[in-house]
Amino acid sequence: MRIFQEHLQIVNKSFGKLKYINKRNQGDKMAEKFEEIAVVVDQSSLGNGIYDLTLKTDKIAKAARAGQFVSVYSNDKSKLLPRPISLCGINRADDTIRLVYRVTGEGTGTEEFSKLVRGDKVRILGPLGNGFTVEPGKKAFLIGGGIGVPPMLQLAKDINAGIVQTPGGEKNPGQSARVDMNIVMGYRDENTFLLDEFKEQAASFVATEDGSVGTKGNVIDAIKENALEADVIYACGPMPMLRALKAYATEHDMDCFVSMEERMACGIGACLACVCKTKDKDAHSNVNNKRICKEGPVFDAKEVEL
Repeated sequence: MRIFQEHLQIVNKSFGKLKYINKRNQGDKMAEKFEEIAVVVDQSSLGNGIYDLTLKTDKIAKAARAGQFVSVYSNDKSKLLPRPISLCGINRADDTIRLVYRVTGEGTGTEEFSKLVRGDKVRILGPLGNGFTVEPGKKAFLIGGGIGVPPMLQLAKDINAGIVQTPGGEKNPGQSARVDMNIVMGYRDENTFLLDEFKEQAASFVATEDGSVGTKGNVIDAIKENALEADVIYACGPMPMLRALKAYATEHDMDCFVSMEERMACGIGACLACVCKTKDKDAHSNVNNKRICKEGPVFDAKEVEL
């Protein structure tokens, strides 16, 4: 707790000064994080407690990449901890980011955010975590489930634009970064938020728990029903889905990269509240753990216990 409080002091002292530097877990590159007062450009409801928020930033949008997230701070001083929200959209030209999130209950930070309107200001920190690393030339499944659907949209857009991060650590613009992909999304019911936007990016398939749209069942049921094939999986969603996809990838000799959803506290790796079990020892703690907010949220499924 003392370490976390000290880190909060560092955050507060540097508020408005913008820059945080930390090493990414892949090694040699330095990732910048910025603390900003973002301005609300627009917000709308997508139904069932899900909201679509666009924020004008200073530097975060240009630094961000698909798969990363931001921490959004409450204006209620009694709520010290920020809320981590994945990036659904990144408009680097307009310096805006798009956050699609679910309200988690009354009196929560997300309920407060849902009341923001155009012109309101909110304190954010980001971009945080690592993003998806995409291997050009491999046919891909982009899979999202529940509130894990939104971050897959920017990944699809970046793949089509040829600006994805590749294993060499560089953004490869142009044809060399293009990937043949199918998109598979899992929803509870007919509220298939963002589906029309996914269809603009690639062939899209849907599974719903109640069978109201697409395949009845889960994303693997949709893959089987439509006889889809791929070399690699990129996925974000609830743990049972990720666990099933890891097993499916192992069975079919596929690579699998998962973005893990987890409760977080500091969001910057100081408090160790969001660790997951790994095959290798973490250099920070010297145990078989990695911090989802720092070394993640995207992991090679072979490296983590799900």
